[in-house]
Amino acid sequence: MAEDKQNNQEEPENIEITPGTKEFGKMVFRLNNPVNAENVSILNYNGAELEEIQEGVYAQPAFVSDDFNLFFVVTQLIGDDWIVAFSKATIENGNEITDLSDPLPTGEGLNLLGQVSADDANNLLSYFGTLADAKRGEWRLIE
Repeated sequence: MAEDKQNNQEEPENIEITPGTKEFGKMVFRLNNPVNAENVSILNYNGAELEEIQEGVYAQPAFVSDDFNLFFVVTQLIGDDWIVAFSKATIENGNEITDLSDPLPTGEGLNLLGQVSADDANNLLSYFGTLADAKRGEWRLIE
């Protein structure tokens, strides 16, 4: 009987997807509320603050090194849903951001970071866990 249950399609919230896997790369972190000037500080990470880089688009560094830079990008990416995504950044002259890639799903960004620094990827995963525990957002699988 238990074997039959596993073969049936399960509810999405019952599926456990492991960081570092291809499936985790399809995960996004959806915020429960829109981001605005009054509540943006709740998303601060590691002493950095989200800055509005254009109307309705916020960014902040998540990981910066000599050869790999990952920024949070928070915006409405899927319909009316506010998503915390990532973008690879090019930084020149030590502090000039000259290019941000197209947004990457949250899980894909964490997987990329995990290949560079597992400890930093785990810290970010913990950050998202804290946001989820505080009912500020939740993980969603995108198709």
